[in-house]
Amino acid sequence: MALDEAARMALAQSREAAPGLARGLIRAAAEATLATSDDGQPYASLVTPATAPDLAPLLWLSALSPHTRHLAREPRCALLFAGPAPGPNPQTRPRVTVTGSAARVEGEEAATLKARWLARHPYAALYADLADFSLWRVTIAEAQVVGGFAMAHRLGAAALAPAAAAVAALAAAEAGIIAHVNADHPDACDAIAAGLLGGEGEGWRLVSVDVDGCFLARGEAVLRLAFDPPVDGADGVRRALILAARAGRAALGRPER
Repeated sequence: MALDEAARMALAQSREAAPGLARGLIRAAAEATLATSDDGQPYASLVTPATAPDLAPLLWLSALSPHTRHLAREPRCALLFAGPAPGPNPQTRPRVTVTGSAARVEGEEAATLKARWLARHPYAALYADLADFSLWRVTIAEAQVVGGFAMAHRLGAAALAPAAAAVAALAAAEAGIIAHVNADHPDACDAIAAGLLGGEGEGWRLVSVDVDGCFLARGEAVLRLAFDPPVDGADGVRRALILAARAGRAALGRPER
């Protein structure tokens, strides 16, 4: 089917936006569908992902679950992340399917990434230390992004991944950023949560940061603030949070500080 000029422009814009859309869906997801294989038989299950700084999906899995046993035998898998539909047709939901290989995270890195996963899913502290659970990381090989009708794009791992230098710089600065914001600017967290993200109450805290955004938490409630554009280090986070706090206060009718 031939495309008119408007359709060609829309497709080109969709292709350009595909990496950012995919990363946003993966970073923000509270749940995803995991596809595994059991001796050739496909199997799908609900999982609760987080992401490592480099975007690799992290899964906290029980050895008692079928999908964990599947991954131990056949690490190749897929994950489907989907956003909300803008209307009644579920096919209009933005979504991304990533294919790759899963492996259990071992050693010192496991504790750091487990803490990152728990920051996204604080309710899971109830069972996070049970002996049958362990952390798995999916190394992404490819992604299929669907931004809307006739807006499907295939991305290789390199096109999807954030800049390695920015990931490293922010990973080194993350702990300091979180400590500073929570100690010196709790009002900014509350303004961002309530004014921009629909959060209720006070006492929101910054719990994790990546190049594409950050998470704020209050009790078991967790909210995602996306950075647009992505940041490349601590200064970029500072600028993004200042702008977000100003916008949040303005939305709430609060004076700027």
